Amino acid sequence: MRFSLVVATLGRDAEVGALLDSLLAQGRTDIEVIIVDQNADERLAPIEAAYAPRLPLRRFRSSVRNANHARNLGLRHARGDIVTFPDDDCLYPPGVLNRVDAAFAASPTLAVLTGPAASPEGGLGSGRWRTDGGAIDLSNVWTSVIEFNLFLPRATALSLGGFDEGMGPGTRFGSAEGNDLVCRAMAAGLHARYDADLRIIHPDKRLSDVAVARAGAYGRGLGFALRRHGAPASAWMAFLVRPLGGVAVSLLRGRLHDAAYYFTTWRGRVTGALAAEARAKRSLPPLTEAA
Repeated sequence: MRFSLVVATLGRDAEVGALLDSLLAQGRTDIEVIIVDQNADERLAPIEAAYAPRLPLRRFRSSVRNANHARNLGLRHARGDIVTFPDDDCLYPPGVLNRVDAAFAASPTLAVLTGPAASPEGGLGSGRWRTDGGAIDLSNVWTSVIEFNLFLPRATALSLGGFDEGMGPGTRFGSAEGNDLVCRAMAAGLHARYDADLRIIHPDKRLSDVAVARAGAYGRGLGFALRRHGAPASAWMAFLVRPLGGVAVSLLRGRLHDAAYYFTTWRGRVTGALAAEARAKRSLPPLTEAA
């Protein structure tokens, strides 16, 4: 088995089916899909029944509504050489897995491969993204990583302890768990690389009502990760000054909705950076494979 795709899901069904269709269109027979179902109902049972005959698929139930807990649960059950963690509303463009396979085959020391988000409408999606590919370090990891476009050898992901379950959706520090994982990999001396043309499609939620509602938690997550990993001054300047500029410009244009988003993001980042937990150790115990 070459690839294990771990899908943590909550509240969606049709989108999960669309993701599975895009995986079938990859044309590979060496992938497995592990769905970690955090729903209280059986909305995914028809999806499982429809796709299991066509795609190696396992579904695990979890009553813990925490994205990283679900990802780690799936990781422990994975059997592929390479693991990745698509969101339940992602789509894989044709040829993505072939590109990833070739990258790891060409570079045996590669431990982390990432790429940007792509908007369904074309171009890049939500986030600030590097335009050039290359090695990831502490100065550029903040513009090189998104959780749903993150590929690692399974053994590496297990040895790093997977995702920090105190971060991510369902926690106080609601984002940057992928950045945290890549930073821990680099701290262990592992090679991480960003491919600007390796793109996974994801709904673009910039300045949407959903984005505003999540801005505080997402800001806390990034501030937490910046402090935890000793980000350089350039990163602090970019991520603390830029939202204040967004507040000012939005107010001048009378866009109160946008101003609220930028201010809440800024306040969240400051709060996350000042959290006592951000001073804790940066490593996690290894995860063990499920029996």
